Amino acid sequence: MSEYPNNLRYSRTHEWFDPESNRMGISSFAVGHLGDVVEVDLSVDEGDVVDAGDEVGTIESVKTASPIYAPVSGKIVGFNEDLADAPELVNDAPYTDGWILEIEPSGGDDASDLLDATLYSDHCASEE
Repeated sequence: MSEYPNNLRYSRTHEWFDPESNRMGISSFAVGHLGDVVEVDLSVDEGDVVDAGDEVGTIESVKTASPIYAPVSGKIVGFNEDLADAPELVNDAPYTDGWILEIEPSGGDDASDLLDATLYSDHCASEE
């Protein structure tokens, strides 16, 4: 069973969001199911405004390609440019060096709709 950082919030589609840094990525649960990540292809630009649940890109692995969804509504303010040359960072460090986007949340507390680490762990266990 994976450990999920307590400071993050998680979507049921396996993205995480850090309310402190406004960074998001995919969880270790998702990484484990994807296998070796070979490309992160984003379909948003800096300054774009997204709603929680909007598709913001695709993550490709040796096994499959999966959509990446925005865990919160807000404005795209940054990208992890290291992923262009080293997509394996998502596998190696999904909660640190493998972050994907920075989203400045819009008004309201979208993060309150996300799961804490305990609830997310229970959610993942139900999908096994």
